[in-house]
Amino acid sequence: MIGTWSAHAPTYLLWLCIVTTLVFALPITFTPLAWARLMRWRIPEHTDLAVYFGRCLGCFILILEAMMLRAALTGVALQPTFEFLTAVFALMLVAHVVGALQRIQPWTETAEIGMYAALLLVTLAFFPRAG
Repeated sequence: MIGTWSAHAPTYLLWLCIVTTLVFALPITFTPLAWARLMRWRIPEHTDLAVYFGRCLGCFILILEAMMLRAALTGVALQPTFEFLTAVFALMLVAHVVGALQRIQPWTETAEIGMYAALLLVTLAFFPRAG
């Protein structure tokens, strides 16, 4: 399964970059509490820490978006970008499963388990073959 669609790796990265930038990276970076409310989180009265963590996470996602865009458009660092994406999706899958088991997250976050599982499998399918 790994690399089944490797010939289309740059195209996959470009589309993944566009969608995740618009849906996750930019909203989490610039409007983290609005994004959290949209995802059904209940926001407490004091929100400064949540804003700080949201901005930090958003900045991390923007770095990943830049890596994907560069790899998609130039082919530079294609393999490391896929390695990084594989690690991110695998660990996000674990984080969301743990949150679901602990029953500490809204249903929208639990629903993301399927999204991260699918992204992990699709990323592995597009994983560029060495050589």
